[in-house]
Amino acid sequence: MVKAEAVYVGFRKEAKARLRLKPGAGRVFINGALIDHLPNALAREKILAPLSIDEKFSKKHDFLIKVRGGGVMGQAEAAAMAIAKAMATASAALKEKIIALDRHLLVGDPRRTEPKKPNRRSARRFKQKSYR
Repeated sequence: MVKAEAVYVGFRKEAKARLRLKPGAGRVFINGALIDHLPNALAREKILAPLSIDEKFSKKHDFLIKVRGGGVMGQAEAAAMAIAKAMATASAALKEKIIALDRHLLVGDPRRTEPKKPNRRSARRFKQKSYR
């Protein structure tokens, strides 16, 4: 059973998503707006991917998601991770289905950007030399 006041968190790169579940009709809100108003269709699909696993769970709850930081796709993946974590706490069978769909929805992706080095333009790029 899912706790009513629980907050589920998802991370991806610099994006952080916090999800609150409320009993409802299956609506998904991103930063206070319905997901239908999200301009990027690919990000919308990525957020709704965990909800396609179990229609019963998604029709009983409203998902209130607040996302900060990162880019559009990082925020979408963080929101999807938060939804998947909420579904995984509901039942062990759902958790197994989520892992079968995409393991990174529960475990996360540890990759981060490499920091820029001094006297270089980026993390890896060196200044070119003609005498090598």
